[in-house]
Amino acid sequence: MDRPTPSPELLGFIVDRVSVGVFVVDRDMNVVLWNRFMETNSGRSAAEVVGHNLFESFPELPVTWLQRKITNVFVIKNFSFTSWEQRPYLFHFRHNRPVTGGIDAMYQNCTFLPMKDADDEVAYVCITLFDVTDTSITQRMLRSALKSLAEASNRDGLTGIHNRRYLEELVNKEFSRAQRYGSMMSLIMLDIDHFKRVNDVHGHLAGDEVLRNTAKRLRECLRDVDTFARYGGEEFAVVLPETPLEGALIVAERLCHAMGSNPITFGDLALPVTISLGVSQWVPGIPCYEELIRRADTALYQSKANGRNRVTIYRE
Repeated sequence: MDRPTPSPELLGFIVDRVSVGVFVVDRDMNVVLWNRFMETNSGRSAAEVVGHNLFESFPELPVTWLQRKITNVFVIKNFSFTSWEQRPYLFHFRHNRPVTGGIDAMYQNCTFLPMKDADDEVAYVCITLFDVTDTSITQRMLRSALKSLAEASNRDGLTGIHNRRYLEELVNKEFSRAQRYGSMMSLIMLDIDHFKRVNDVHGHLAGDEVLRNTAKRLRECLRDVDTFARYGGEEFAVVLPETPLEGALIVAERLCHAMGSNPITFGDLALPVTISLGVSQWVPGIPCYEELIRRADTALYQSKANGRNRVTIYRE
């Protein structure tokens, strides 16, 4: 039993009422169909557009890109698609979403459908526009949230600087790059002197303030390309990419002076705080990044053993 074929009137009714933009062009880029969605959002009626060149009617369209896209459908005789992630929109239509969505136009997914004649040749190309503004806003919010979560997982909750996990990943990465290309790399490990005494005498709130202030003060002494992290407890680390040992020593001395020059204020207290530092440099022959950290840590404890508030370079 033959299935009934929808009448042209019914098809026309559906195309005109569907909440999707639909328009059709011929090989000369003349518009042969323009549905109500396109009328409503473009402000141009079918009577104004049909029979006229698409690009003459809408010169703001991306002519080169769109013409190539349509021409490829005529040549290849196959369906084509473009996502809002590749090109946010084809027509700059207004959207009815809140301004807080952060976008200034309706985002669109577009399909390009070949319409063939009796000889199996493409006579027209039908372009459909789907309003995906809600989807785009949701996905952007999701990506932003995931990015924030990823960033938070790399940060120390108390000081706001990077944590040990992030530091070790970065040191491993920079160590591998130095091994591969022979580039320079230095590492500073540092520790707050007599930190336990601060906690024991003045309490943990004072200790937390010393940690926060130390992180803030030292961060301000570093370059944007340097990575500063809390390694654990009162111990911190600085990764200095493309920095020789001499340069790392200058940075370490600057950090040492920055902490020792002014006390940290906590309520009515002025707490003198100093740090001890150890410096190591990548050199050929170091087997792993953990050894680079161990060397800087060894130099750090030599600084403590020699009276604290000083910088020591690791020596074999």
